[in-house]
Amino acid sequence: MTDGRDGIEILRQAAGRAFRCVLLDFDGTISLIRQGWQDVMIPLMVEVIRRQDHGLTDEQVWELAREDTTVLTGKQTIYQMIRLAERVEQFGGSPKPPAEYKAEYNRRLMAHIADRRDALATGKAAPDEMMVRGARAMLDALRARGLTLYLASGTDEPYVREEAALLGLTDRFDGGIHGAREDYKTFSKAMVIQRIIADHDIAGPELLGVGDGFVEITNTREVGGYALGVATDELAGGGRMDEWKRRRLTEAGADMLVPDFEDTDGICRALFGQES
Repeated sequence: MTDGRDGIEILRQAAGRAFRCVLLDFDGTISLIRQGWQDVMIPLMVEVIRRQDHGLTDEQVWELAREDTTVLTGKQTIYQMIRLAERVEQFGGSPKPPAEYKAEYNRRLMAHIADRRDALATGKAAPDEMMVRGARAMLDALRARGLTLYLASGTDEPYVREEAALLGLTDRFDGGIHGAREDYKTFSKAMVIQRIIADHDIAGPELLGVGDGFVEITNTREVGGYALGVATDELAGGGRMDEWKRRRLTEAGADMLVPDFEDTDGICRALFGQES
């Protein structure tokens, strides 16, 4: 159902929950520094797959790469590169180690976003220009209600820490900033959730998960938490949802959908009740 507030869609009410901790994704949920990363990853995958004897049309190759990228959004980048290696093997090729594909992806992506990072570092761009609309206010509203905020990203942890600092957000996450590690098996968003539950002795319904990816939504729902899907149209902006994201987040089990956080008060009323 739509609750009447502009852009907010409530699929399941949050009534009766007393949230204590929040797990937040970074890229596409809070930060727009890496906006367009899919436009780097998908062409890389297509480029590699096209070299194989796959028997697919160009459109089918593109859709395959897009699906593999989307389903694994929110997980560490290495998992998408593992899937790419599996596709090469599936089509009879000899894949490179996934780490090599990841290194090439990171090289291309860092070139793609270098100007944005530089603009933030030199003060040529204001941090809020490279954030999802209303994100800073939303983080502050959650903290003001006494919730402990955890940032968990599939991007390599050093990059996440650097970019959170560029946006002036490091101190918002009293639960810490967590990202992908060289030993990828030692980190996942599901692991962070289990740590939150153990460290704070909370039940699943006391966890709020916020993100634009399939993974954090499903991980939150799996423990009984409440999942807020952020379906921002990163290019169009203006409070519009990206219909592709909206559909995928709904499939993942999102309880609520928003185009961004501009209506912070409305989102908080939906999460915490009319007296929030």
